[in-house]
Amino acid sequence: MTNRTNAGTRVARAAVTWLLLLSVMIAGSPASAELLIRITEGADSAIPVAVVPFSESGAMPSGDRISSIVRDDLTMTGEFRPLQPEKMLSLPSKGDEVYFRDWRLLGQRYVLVGQLTRKGDRIEARYELFDVNREERVMGATASASVNNPRSLAHHISDRVYEAITGVPGAFSTKLAYITLERSGGESLYRLQVSDVDGKRARVRLESDEPILSPAWSPDAKKLAYVSFETGKPAIYIHELSSGNRTRVADFPGLNSAPAFSPDGRSLLMTLSKDGNAEIYKMDIQSRTLKRLTNHWSIDTEPAYDHTGEGFFFTSDRSGGPQIYHKASYDAEPRRITFGSRYNARPRPDNEGKYVYYVHQRDRAFHIARTDLRTEEETVLTRTESDESPSVAPNGRMLIYATKQSGNSVLTVIAADGGAAYSLPASKGDVREPAWSPIAR
Repeated sequence: MTNRTNAGTRVARAAVTWLLLLSVMIAGSPASAELLIRITEGADSAIPVAVVPFSESGAMPSGDRISSIVRDDLTMTGEFRPLQPEKMLSLPSKGDEVYFRDWRLLGQRYVLVGQLTRKGDRIEARYELFDVNREERVMGATASASVNNPRSLAHHISDRVYEAITGVPGAFSTKLAYITLERSGGESLYRLQVSDVDGKRARVRLESDEPILSPAWSPDAKKLAYVSFETGKPAIYIHELSSGNRTRVADFPGLNSAPAFSPDGRSLLMTLSKDGNAEIYKMDIQSRTLKRLTNHWSIDTEPAYDHTGEGFFFTSDRSGGPQIYHKASYDAEPRRITFGSRYNARPRPDNEGKYVYYVHQRDRAFHIARTDLRTEEETVLTRTESDESPSVAPNGRMLIYATKQSGNSVLTVIAADGGAAYSLPASKGDVREPAWSPIAR
């Protein structure tokens, strides 16, 4: 019994060391609040679509036009190839002004037209999407937003257009959480930030001179759980975004890490070493009661609920090195999922139970890979060499992760099959630990 306890203590200390090393990896040069966007690769099968500049009635806010934001949204998925306005033969704003022959000559599959009207302190958008080949209207709708919030209106339109064409809900109105670090004169300042999926409208939610790690969204996208070292040791907090209220929910001796909300938002999975070994626990948020879900001498960490909400994936080195395991229920036996290399970690499943994504080591490089949960086939998705922290878009069509570009840490978004990509570097410094929010209901 004494040997087992000592071994568990050593493993727990190793887990804490891993967490500290991860926090050091975030270090970099000064970071700005807003990310940039750079399209790095498009898909050969991208659908040609014309987003015609919307007509405007009344004074509109300065900055990017709503139709330009829609065009950029569709472009960054890699699934669409929007036509630039200067190449358009006409600029219709409603259906009876659309001449399909002109758009066929330009090779377009779809045309989006619209009208914007200022009504007091609101902007109303009336828009229509047309199938050029069938010469028919696919969708038409009206939406409005505050005059101070045109980007939300644009993202809403993008979501509707995306779903009308693909049959899959759009994710342009969702959010990204991520960590940046500013270093100056030997001082470090960590920031937890939240932005739109295109990196715009970033807001700092927490600043600390100690590391902040592992942001995780609640299912209603109203809260974030994360790890903060602000007291000198890792503790787990829940942060209500609208009010800024923070609650420390796990501050046990040893390791408190890797929080993950349940699909109903009532509990958290987390890694704790309070009993001497790094194990997975479930905490009821209201009562703070704990249920231990793993019991092994190895390091068990990085839990993530599966699509059923009854089971979960996690990382364990019980086979000799980090690998992905799955438990179909809290009391089920763990089943090993990954076998393709000696290092597979940080599992992130999709919402449909088709795939699990993770960090995969191959030939001394770290990539993002996925395993098909039906066929057990493994696919390496990225070609960069220092990839980490994957997070899946709520519609399952895209994946964001952290990597290196020209020596700087950036966020990169790729199609979930490894196709088209765009990057989100900070204008200065490094950015890490991305987490893609759910679609708010």
